[in-house]
Amino acid sequence: MARKVPEIPSASLADIAFMLLIFFLVTTTMDVDSGLERVLPRWVDPEEIDDDTPPIRERNVFIVLVNKNDQLMVEGEPMDVENLREAAKEFMANPYDDEDLPEKELKEVPFFGQVEVTKGVISLQNDVGTTYSKYIAVQNELVGAINDLREELARSQFGKPYNNLTRDQQDAIRTIYPSKISEAEPKKVGGN
Repeated sequence: MARKVPEIPSASLADIAFMLLIFFLVTTTMDVDSGLERVLPRWVDPEEIDDDTPPIRERNVFIVLVNKNDQLMVEGEPMDVENLREAAKEFMANPYDDEDLPEKELKEVPFFGQVEVTKGVISLQNDVGTTYSKYIAVQNELVGAINDLREELARSQFGKPYNNLTRDQQDAIRTIYPSKISEAEPKKVGGN
């Protein structure tokens, strides 16, 4: 006589599977993508583009190039990423009105009165082979330079951090130190 194999009750199998699913959903961590916060310009119809825009003078452009070997060249000179922030700050602030650094124009700025505002633009271009980590490191230093200038101005003018200022005060400081970082489409800009 053959023995009958006992059956496993399957009535609660769906409940167990559901609990395991919930357990794994609750305990699993999800990687959050990191990136750069940017405000994109509004789309412009090509027919609306005015080609009468005057060219930007060479002294008003701070050129930053990153090649496929992750080497950095700033204004035609090799540079380490660690020195980029200070170089960008000096360029944007032009504290001694150096003729090789960007021009300034007088503007009426709330809370400040007549102020000389930089015409400087930072131009960043990387090679198609540049690593993402190097690109982000360079971006962080350039954005950090502008943020440092804003923070220093906030503390000297208002005696408190930039983030603690009112919206109008922050707008005034952004007028003096605008975030003008131009990113060109990646190309082959050098390196082996």
